[in-house]
Amino acid sequence: MEYQLIKPNDSLSDFVDSFWMLHNGSGNDKEVVIVPDGRADLFLSQSPVQPFRMALFGLETQPEKTAITAGALIFAISFKPPGIEYILKESIAGLLNQARLLPTGFWDFSAADLSNFELFCKKATGKIAEQLPGKIDERKQKLFELVYASHGSLTVKEIAEKVCWKERQINRYFNSQYGISLKSYCNLLRFRNSFQQIKEGKLFPSEAFTDQPHFIREIRKLSGVSPKVLHKNQNDRFIQFSRFEAQ
Repeated sequence: MEYQLIKPNDSLSDFVDSFWMLHNGSGNDKEVVIVPDGRADLFLSQSPVQPFRMALFGLETQPEKTAITAGALIFAISFKPPGIEYILKESIAGLLNQARLLPTGFWDFSAADLSNFELFCKKATGKIAEQLPGKIDERKQKLFELVYASHGSLTVKEIAEKVCWKERQINRYFNSQYGISLKSYCNLLRFRNSFQQIKEGKLFPSEAFTDQPHFIREIRKLSGVSPKVLHKNQNDRFIQFSRFEAQ
C-alpha cells in the first residue's frame, strides 16, 4: 500500500486538512478498517474493475470494514468542516457514515488527473482558491480555532462562553450542517489526536481523557479495537492510522 500526503498552503488551511493519495499496488485486494478522523473527503478513484468516479464522503462516527481492490488508485481532498460549508457550499448532515457520487466533470476533474498526484494537488488548490469566501462568520471561525487548537479537549460550555454563542445554537448549527453535535465532533478530534501516542506505544490516557477505562472505551468505540491492537496496525488495516504515520 502506497501513501502520500501533502498539506495545503496557508491560504487554504482553515478549510482543507490535506491532499492525499492511496494506491494498492500489491496485486491483491486489501482488507482495511476506515476509522473516523473528523474530516470529509472528496475522492477521485478508479481501479481495474471500477471506472473513474468522484464521490463526497461525509463525517464518520464509527469504524468501517472495507476492501481496497487490487490496483485501486485514490486521490483525495480532506476538508475541515468550514471547507464543506464555505468551499463546497453545502450541508453534509445527510452523509453521516455515507457517501454520494458527484456529477461528471465536477471541478473539471477527470481520470486524467489521476496520472500525477502533485499536479492533482496543484489543480485542486486552484479550484479551491476560486471558491474562497470573502468573509466567514467570526463566531464559527473562532469556534473552529478553539476546537482544533485544543484537539477537541474543551467542553461545549467552555467553547460557547469563549465565542459568545449559546450551546443550543451551536449544536443546532452542527447537527444541521454536519450531522453530529459539537461534542461528538470534539470526540472525533480527540480520538484522532491520540494516534501519535498510540503509534509510539503510549497506551495510557492523555489529559484529554478522564482515566484509563475512558481512554480504552473511546478508542474501542471509534476504531473497533483496543489501543493495544490499534498500535500493532497489522497489515496496514487502519487506513487513517497508517496515513498519520506517513506524514
